[in-house]
Amino acid sequence: MINKAFSFCCTCMLLLISLFANAQENQNQNTETGPVNEFFRSNGKIYVIVGVLLIIFIGIVIFLIALDRKLSKLEQRENNSHGK
Repeated sequence: MINKAFSFCCTCMLLLISLFANAQENQNQNTETGPVNEFFRSNGKIYVIVGVLLIIFIGIVIFLIALDRKLSKLEQRENNSHGK
């Protein structure tokens, strides 16, 4: 219980720090223009990049969920074998 509360507090703290750091960003800086962004947008490649990143992220999430389920089954099996 204490570990979960500590983890939650740390997560909230990191989110607040990132919000404050983002608020300090220079508002006059335009990140939409630039040779790299113009190249990817002109060729339509930005959607390919976003798609590939999305596929990689979804793959990692699915892998972590499957790994969590396997570990839960092993923990249950271990607890049941020690209980007998």
